[in-house]
Amino acid sequence: MSTYVAQQMLLNDNNNKWINNRDAAKLLGISKHSLKIYRQRHWTLGIHYQYLNSRTIRYHEGLLRDWFANISDPLVHQRAIEVYLASLLSNQQKKRIRKSK
Repeated sequence: MSTYVAQQMLLNDNNNKWINNRDAAKLLGISKHSLKIYRQRHWTLGIHYQYLNSRTIRYHEGLLRDWFANISDPLVHQRAIEVYLASLLSNQQKKRIRKSK
């Protein structure tokens, strides 16, 4: 799969949602306990997963899919992370409005 296609899939609305523990475990075919291990060893807080409160964790579906697909090539997955971060509204450049004289 080309990098461009992978980037477009990542930005697709279906892959850009946050899912719960049960759905993340089902998506990857692993246990909830394994999710905890991956959080501790492989994934980045605020990118792959996010705490909503002390008991609720949400996982970024698109990045988990990409991580799983590129588990043997971390550099490709890093590019997907960069695309995701660039797509966030907080990382968009502000449009400057010129004042007319």
